[in-house]
Amino acid sequence: MAQHSYRIGIDIGGTFTDVVVARDDGLIETRKVPSTPDDYSRGIAQALKALVEDYQTTPDRITGIVHATTVATNAILEYKGARTGLLTTEGFRDVLEMRRLRIPVLYDLQYDKPKPLAARRLRLEARERLAADGSVRIPLSREDVVAAARRFREEGVEAVAISFLHAYANPRHEIEAEEILRAELGDGVYICRGSEILPEIREYERTSTVVVNAYIGPVVRNYASALTARLASIGVTCQVEMMHSGGGIMRLGSAVKRAASLVESGPAAGVIACARLVSGSDEPSIISFDMGGTTAKAALIEHGEPARTTEYEVGAGINLSSKLVKGGGYPIKMPFIDVSEIGAGGGSIVAIDRMNQVSVGPQSAGAYPGPVCYGLGGRQATLTDAFLTLGYINDIALAGGSFPLKADAGRAALNDQVARPLGLDLQQTARGVLTLAVTTMTRAVKAVSTYRGRDPRQATLVAFGGNGPVVAAEVAMALGIRRVIVPRAAGVFSALGLLRSDVEQEFVRPSRRRADELDDAGLEQLFAALGADARRILALEGYDLGQAEFRYAADLRYVGQAYELTVPARRFDIAELSELFHREHERTYGHRSQKDAVHLVNARLTVRLPLVAPRHQFAAEAPMRRADRAVSFNASGSAASIAVIGRADLDAKARRGPFVIEEYDCTCVVGPGQSARLDEAGNIDIALEAA
Repeated sequence: MAQHSYRIGIDIGGTFTDVVVARDDGLIETRKVPSTPDDYSRGIAQALKALVEDYQTTPDRITGIVHATTVATNAILEYKGARTGLLTTEGFRDVLEMRRLRIPVLYDLQYDKPKPLAARRLRLEARERLAADGSVRIPLSREDVVAAARRFREEGVEAVAISFLHAYANPRHEIEAEEILRAELGDGVYICRGSEILPEIREYERTSTVVVNAYIGPVVRNYASALTARLASIGVTCQVEMMHSGGGIMRLGSAVKRAASLVESGPAAGVIACARLVSGSDEPSIISFDMGGTTAKAALIEHGEPARTTEYEVGAGINLSSKLVKGGGYPIKMPFIDVSEIGAGGGSIVAIDRMNQVSVGPQSAGAYPGPVCYGLGGRQATLTDAFLTLGYINDIALAGGSFPLKADAGRAALNDQVARPLGLDLQQTARGVLTLAVTTMTRAVKAVSTYRGRDPRQATLVAFGGNGPVVAAEVAMALGIRRVIVPRAAGVFSALGLLRSDVEQEFVRPSRRRADELDDAGLEQLFAALGADARRILALEGYDLGQAEFRYAADLRYVGQAYELTVPARRFDIAELSELFHREHERTYGHRSQKDAVHLVNARLTVRLPLVAPRHQFAAEAPMRRADRAVSFNASGSAASIAVIGRADLDAKARRGPFVIEEYDCTCVVGPGQSARLDEAGNIDIALEAA
């Protein structure tokens, strides 16, 4: 029998770890295993060991692992990052406190800014000063850096961020400071500098980004070390790559160095999978909707390309990049797929406050102890317990029968903690909880559509994640969306996206020159230097750049403006680049300037190594036992017995709801007034009638 090789995508979620296995002939198989929050690497190693045994193969046949994780995000959201210090220019100690004049909650006298990730006593100064052009005004004081290192050591600091004024123009002082700190503190302390993580203007954003990077750096480093050791213990020694927030993949070592790039690692993978799903089709606008155990995520995909941004805030309750909602989290200025994320997932806890107001999330029961119906020790009712009460999900077991449930315990918790105190019927309560959760989830969808001038009613909703297809139709109805697509392997779709992603990294070099001061040769020289940097870095990481795609772009603005617009640099033609900027400015803001000079702020380069892989084909669905069950779809709470079918029971002819489609990795609910069919690619296509 021929020995196959395997490439594996692994996405860690709050409740389950999703595993997708791609064989060298393109065959795809999927697994869901419980996450192990005490040590996520343990769950991964257990899953891979089981796969090796099931396939009767050897660990060396695993030739590549692509991984996405919530480790970085959780460290920020739960304030469980490293004890972090900041070394900065004298006089700039309080940049993190001063922030920008942006308040996300108006008219709230009780609003508190998020506390800095580096405490004030751990933010130390060094005498040094660079001018905006990078020239040295005051040399770096070695004595100040040595004194800071001594203080960091005394305080037990685990990570240090270095951010000097104007270091984007000249990294010399930051490099010197890093060398001194490494000599004084040793290899155990994680050190990063702003001129390497973000060589761009804007002192606050650059300082915030490098502090976030330092705060989560040791967490990511420890996780990477544990994962590598776990894999080695079972004989898996292949290259491990990580999905970064911009939608590309990078080597594990690079991910440790640029830890902040992992903040939206998992959600980005799902969006990439959606983009691949509609690539080549005539779908003008897609909204991806990914709901798992802890959060719901949404992103906009137009003409096959996901919306992207270089400004993102994390830790703001709803993680997003909207310019309408700023100042509530920690800014990160790096390439991001523009994903909005809100704390509403299957594990979201249902609670009643002293005013008898019901809330669903953002607190989550997570993987452990999880929802009450999981039987792992959870005591607080969750959204999953409401799903079970309504009949939306199987009340015996999940994941093809491999994960048994305690349905009575879940119903009892919802009844005792919510229904009885409110004096309501259990089914009515479950319906109310679902309605409240859906209302919360629509905020995530609006953040990438309505808030950006897009009408969600003109889009198709693509639903995935363990719980996305359960509530997708409800979310679509709330927003006036008429069509929902549930792709193959929807429950592990983000893990599948990992195997469909290209290697991609972005590089930046500041310019700070007026366009009329540059000729074509000068522009070409700027981009050539940037390309040389990229080739050197990627070659050191072991990549073969023979098939690499180099896409150049530039950040431009009118002289005197505070923000830039990014336009592609198809040729090294300064006049063409300026004209592209004028057009983009007019498209974005409705006007162009006839007299203001154009300022070239940054040169950008995105290097993409296209994925070369066989066409994927899904393994045949394993047989599952399904039985009709009572499901409640109305506010009165009355339930009726409806059919429970498999995806294979659908065909090209539309089937009228209500019914439930139950699969190994997820459940899809098709309600009254809805119909579903199977398209040519095997996706479930749900049509919703107009209200």
